[in-house]
Amino acid sequence: MAEKSKILIIGGTGYIGKFIVEASAKSDHPTFLLVRESTLSDSSKSSLFESFKKSGVTLITGDLYDHESLVKAIKQVDVVISTVGHVQLGDQGKIIAAIKEAGNVKKFYPSEFGNDVDRTHAVEPAKTAFAIKAQIRRAIEAEGIPYTYVSSNSFAGYFLPTLSQPGATAPPTDKVVILGDGNAKVVFNDEHDIGTYTIKTVDDPRTLNKIVYIRPPGNIYSFNELVSLWEKKINKTLERVHLPEDQVLKNIEESPVPLNVVLSISHSIFVKGDQTNFEIEPSFGVEASELYPDVKYTTVDEYLTRLV
Repeated sequence: MAEKSKILIIGGTGYIGKFIVEASAKSDHPTFLLVRESTLSDSSKSSLFESFKKSGVTLITGDLYDHESLVKAIKQVDVVISTVGHVQLGDQGKIIAAIKEAGNVKKFYPSEFGNDVDRTHAVEPAKTAFAIKAQIRRAIEAEGIPYTYVSSNSFAGYFLPTLSQPGATAPPTDKVVILGDGNAKVVFNDEHDIGTYTIKTVDDPRTLNKIVYIRPPGNIYSFNELVSLWEKKINKTLERVHLPEDQVLKNIEESPVPLNVVLSISHSIFVKGDQTNFEIEPSFGVEASELYPDVKYTTVDEYLTRLV
């Protein structure tokens, strides 16, 4: 058995970052987490840090905006995974510069974990956010840094508990609003599975310089199919209200930040079908559930059963 790569995670206390850290530690990769001094003393995160430490994660004090500390942290590992949030996406150029200087990284994962930003029909403001991710991809490629891009599609924990109903705190039981005709196919993945699949790719040569799509067959549903499945679970027929695309676009234009960002991403996913409206070609991509048939992922069906 080859030794497992040492992994540094930047942004590991964020939404998807926590699941990546957990999966990395669980799979016995020596796991390192870059943490700012100020975050370490944040009492709201102390229990998270405790659980990380318990699972064997090494905390390294450093900062995305402190080049020296970044290079020092990167020199201790083989693989760097960035899970930084929306506002820091553009600052990943600093990670690229540090990787370049460190000169030892076998692979870099920029913060993606959503739609494939090179194959999208998003409108503003999502269009700009996706364009920033695409620029980071081009910078990585221009520097000749080995990479894997993870296109994890939709976070189940974000969309499924409310069936993507704005402002809701539970799944609908009488009326449901559907964007567009509801026929575009969408992929909903449990966040733990996104973590598991991501870490599986780390030492896999088949994923080098490729986009890894997490598109397991049991998680691909149109919105109409999703509603039908939910109706079956609760034994009730919901009133379906379809919002035509021009109304969806009007809502995006009239909404404040950050709601307009959320709505524009939903438009890309649910109206344009940007997660499934292209074939995965071997020249640029591979599909995670085909690469790792041994992973027992949570299906949408199982996920919805928990919500009943």
